[in-house]
Amino acid sequence: MVESKEFLKSILDTISKHIVVIDEKGDIQFVNRSWQTFGDENNCQCNTQWEEQNYLAICQSAAQQGDEFGAQALSGISQVINQQLTEYYLEYPCHSNTDKRWFLMRAVPFEHASKRFIVISHINITERKIAEQQVQELARIDGLTLIANRRHFDDFYKQEWSRCARLKHPLSLAMIDLDNFKSLNDNFGHLVGDICLKEVAKLLPDYTRRPGDLCARYGGEEFVLVLGNTQSHQAQKLVTRFMAALNTLQLPELAGHPLTVSIGLATIYPSSIDDAMLLIEMADNALYQAKEAGRNQLVIADNIEPLNLEQCP
Repeated sequence: MVESKEFLKSILDTISKHIVVIDEKGDIQFVNRSWQTFGDENNCQCNTQWEEQNYLAICQSAAQQGDEFGAQALSGISQVINQQLTEYYLEYPCHSNTDKRWFLMRAVPFEHASKRFIVISHINITERKIAEQQVQELARIDGLTLIANRRHFDDFYKQEWSRCARLKHPLSLAMIDLDNFKSLNDNFGHLVGDICLKEVAKLLPDYTRRPGDLCARYGGEEFVLVLGNTQSHQAQKLVTRFMAALNTLQLPELAGHPLTVSIGLATIYPSSIDDAMLLIEMADNALYQAKEAGRNQLVIADNIEPLNLEQCP
């Protein structure tokens, strides 16, 4: 009884993993109930006749339509069939219209009656992937201000520099420093200083809404704006709007004391032969000039001259 096909099928049908068995040509020999049910729920076109399908052909078709995971599955399973690998694993997304889902595929060979077969199982790992993403997201966020941290800025900035260099787009960067922050901490306490940092951080996302933009805490009382594909005059308008918004901010904890910032702004057309630190140094030098000129102002790296808010509508 244990060796009967129906008995073994009944066992496999109780398993929650989606299981398919193929031969060395890729022809499907068996699918379990979980596989069939998943196909029914996701409107798979060949779902009613799985055992007439070729699994490798399905992967190849997906790869030809630009599915990178289809291409990886085709390559990995083929290597198991050709005995180049003893087993193969692949994590891949399989999102529906309503849910984000991830699966882990495992392909392992076995022999029966002098014939070679491959068992391919798919298990839902969505909960694990979501947990991993949450951990990764937390690692990219500044704990106090809840915007991007320095680590995330470093990674994002390198990518945006490369993207703008490839597309020949301008890249603007603004270095923002809270004025007299040490005195503010000394006079009102560090808790009030933290409130000021958080309130400034709340304003910044309004000016970095595009995929090529980022606002981040650079360190201490410094923030940074990355503005991809943004000309100098466009960045100047954005930064000026931010300064105007900050000027209207009333914090009762400061008892009427103004909260102001100094900003250094720089724009460049990145090049693959240039050091990405060049733009940061330009903006940082402009910030230094803004602070030396009396604070509460914006300096553009091109001319290193303070610009009053009235000059930038």
